[in-house]
Amino acid sequence: MRVLVTGGAGYIGSVVAGQLVAAGHDVTVLDDLSTGFADAVPPGATFVRGTLRDCAAEVLADGIEAVLHFAAKSLVGESVANPAKYWSNNLGGTISLLEAMREIGVRTIVFSSTAAVYGEPERTPILETDPARPTNPYGASKIAVDTTLTEYCRLHGFGAVSLRYFNVAGAYEGAEDRWLGERHHPETHLIPNVLAATDARPVQIFGDDYPTPDGTCVRDYIHVTDLADAHLRALGAARAGEHRIYNLGNGTGFSVREVIEVCREVTGIDIAAEVGPRRPGDPAVLVASSAKIQSELGWRASRDLRAMAADAWRFILARSTQ
Repeated sequence: MRVLVTGGAGYIGSVVAGQLVAAGHDVTVLDDLSTGFADAVPPGATFVRGTLRDCAAEVLADGIEAVLHFAAKSLVGESVANPAKYWSNNLGGTISLLEAMREIGVRTIVFSSTAAVYGEPERTPILETDPARPTNPYGASKIAVDTTLTEYCRLHGFGAVSLRYFNVAGAYEGAEDRWLGERHHPETHLIPNVLAATDARPVQIFGDDYPTPDGTCVRDYIHVTDLADAHLRALGAARAGEHRIYNLGNGTGFSVREVIEVCREVTGIDIAAEVGPRRPGDPAVLVASSAKIQSELGWRASRDLRAMAADAWRFILARSTQ
């Protein structure tokens, strides 16, 4: 299948693109490199540098049969400070992509959504049927795209799948022994920040008095390789006129202290940490139920927290020798 991966030079998009190539698909990556890296595009994929508005139609017209859509802005704090940027890029850019798909006749899309659409949930594990009440423009822009996809399926016969996930971690060893991992600037994810901590710059624990087993927040984490597998399964599950929505998670969650301790074990380093006050609006527990995608597509998270931390550490070590 000829597949377009938007945002395929970013962390998750590049891993998905790599797995698509390995599975025998003809892959084109479209990325403007505003946050991605050209060297993350996997060998065997065609790379086009550009934006959705400027290049999507031309790329789609070259025989593309399906789209996996990762191109988006994704910093919660930035979305609060500059919401127009998020509406313009995440919703506006996606509408440009969907219109180009409609005009050219490409009807299959897998969308990288987020569990941030749920905001502060009333219960955990979170189900796909629970209310979507995002608490920031980033999450709001993503639920707006989900709503748009539902309408394109209803009105134009698209087949769409949205995948909602919390924290993605780990790294992927692709072709030619090339490791693909997190290179965000700034880095906001816990595991890479823990692995980068020093005595002079200890990792911050925001509150240790939550109603959880060790007092720190519990969050859902899945390995990026498991996440990529879910995207490939979703690609095969898209059906004309249907918009399917699936949560992706490990089903239990891990606390901040658990993450730090596993990173210490993996690295052999006594990683420094210090406790600070809670951050406003941080729920004690955020865990997604993946029962629906397990039942319908046979997907489940197979790699544990140790594998996520170990692979992220291997990626850091590989980068340090390049």
